[in-house]
Amino acid sequence: MHNPIKHIVKNIGITLFLIISIFISTHANSEQSAEDIIKNRKAIFTKNYSTAKKVQSLSSSGDFDEAKKLMLEMSENYKTLLKMFPDNTKEGFKTEVTPLIWEEKDKFNSLMEKSSNDMIELASIIENSDNIRGSLGQLMWNNCKACHSKYRVEH
Repeated sequence: MHNPIKHIVKNIGITLFLIISIFISTHANSEQSAEDIIKNRKAIFTKNYSTAKKVQSLSSSGDFDEAKKLMLEMSENYKTLLKMFPDNTKEGFKTEVTPLIWEEKDKFNSLMEKSSNDMIELASIIENSDNIRGSLGQLMWNNCKACHSKYRVEH
């Protein structure tokens, strides 16, 4: 009789160890996942800023075909960003966003969608614009400013 009890206690111990290990690794993976999400969204915002400067330069010099490609790339990036603000990414890993994003999730998502749509519109009108700088300001830079002024931590 002593052996079956010892066997049961041993199996319970192993089972508890496995359950605890699963919880620990799941927690570690969710933290890693949050870190990856934050790093990826920061990289996309940085890329969009760099791309916007290229769009400005290319448009000003009349290289509209290349500028349009970059505008459409930025549009897709804004769509991608819609999925990159889950609740577990509110803080940590040097995120530079304010909690207001989660408090105003619909407004923030609308701004990302507007930014995406405005880049598509910009690509369709830039070549025939009488005021390239004004079009870039209205359809590209104003969206950057709107997001930064409300949803990014001050530097």
